[in-house]
Amino acid sequence: MLKKNLITHSLTATAVLILAACSTTSPPKKPVTTAPAPPTVPQPDFFSEGVRSAIKASNLAQTAKTPQQLNDVALAWLKAVEYMQKVPPHSPKRAFAQKKAAEYLQNFTIAQKKAAKSDLSVSFPTFNSHILDQQLALYLSYLAAVGKADILIVGSSRALQGINPKSLQQSLATRGYSGLQIYNFSVNGATAQVVDFMLRKLLKPEQLPRMIIWADGVRAFNSGRLDRTYQAILSSPGYERLVAGIYPSLGELTSISVPNNQDSFRLTSFNPIQTALGQKKQSEIINQIDSNGFLPILSRFNPSQYYQINPKVSGQFDKDYAELQLDGEQKKALDNIVKFTQSLKITLLFVNLPLTDDYLDTTRYTAEQKFVQKMQQESRQQSFLFRNLSLAALRHNNYFQDPSHINSDGAAAVARQLAADSSIPWPKR
Repeated sequence: MLKKNLITHSLTATAVLILAACSTTSPPKKPVTTAPAPPTVPQPDFFSEGVRSAIKASNLAQTAKTPQQLNDVALAWLKAVEYMQKVPPHSPKRAFAQKKAAEYLQNFTIAQKKAAKSDLSVSFPTFNSHILDQQLALYLSYLAAVGKADILIVGSSRALQGINPKSLQQSLATRGYSGLQIYNFSVNGATAQVVDFMLRKLLKPEQLPRMIIWADGVRAFNSGRLDRTYQAILSSPGYERLVAGIYPSLGELTSISVPNNQDSFRLTSFNPIQTALGQKKQSEIINQIDSNGFLPILSRFNPSQYYQINPKVSGQFDKDYAELQLDGEQKKALDNIVKFTQSLKITLLFVNLPLTDDYLDTTRYTAEQKFVQKMQQESRQQSFLFRNLSLAALRHNNYFQDPSHINSDGAAAVARQLAADSSIPWPKR
């Protein structure tokens, strides 16, 4: 019994010693503290922002009338597209947002066209040619934004859609002529007299380029046909202001109000060629003209389909070729242009644009040959450049919109053909 008590007492003493040792060697435990979590940053809800911007655009469009209001509508649609595009790829809303972005982009395109049309509809007094009015307004804006072009393309509808300035820029850049600014200031219905008016009277010398490419063909030089486009210009309010010494300027785009008398325009305008270009509303043509004054046409000439809609008129009954006279008032206009450009040291290049074989029947082919011979002779005597691009390689139907008007593929091919001509003294930057 005594032994058992001694053992128990010994264990108790040992436990006391252990507890005492632990209490003297281990510091008291401090409470564990954790750093506060950073505040959660809410992620922007791009989808909702896009919807709000679209609603704003839709509401603005209900009452938009002025150029500024129409521009605000376009900007709101563009902002809606931007927000939808910002929805992250991993977001479950992404697929739907992309569909909405495409819809909003279509709405922006419509709104932008309305805004652009409104900007150009407030113009200087008309020259009795709606497309000339609009082309002039666009070129004046181009001058303000970019500066004077290095190369200016002029001519009728054949030139308007027959030489693509951007294609010519690119083709020349690959041949060491980089940085050239090229603009197409062509107007449908333009004869030699109209081009003479545009270069010598409508534009100021400081607005003219270092090189002019005049692209057209025989019917622009036929003095035996009535030049309705030129006669309409001479009787226009815009011409009256020019005679008074007042040139169109950007300031006039918003300060002068002009009645839009479409009936009067139709009576005094040019005699439209029976093609898709002549049948289209001029407002549609204007909306399609790009920032360099070029009219891109994607359709291709298919004779079997084309002549189901349009009559096939032989050259014998074509008013453009009636009583062919290569001397006379149109020849005088050519002489004026040559002397004028030489006085300003502007390089003048005349390009005879191609026509389809389907168009070149006996009458037209004979007139074409006479014209080429005449221009070759004049270019030698008066020292301007002449290039005949009525080549078999460029007369393919796939390069045309109709029998006599080039499409976008043809316009690019013509540009490449010109750029490849090393004998042409292209300007350098």
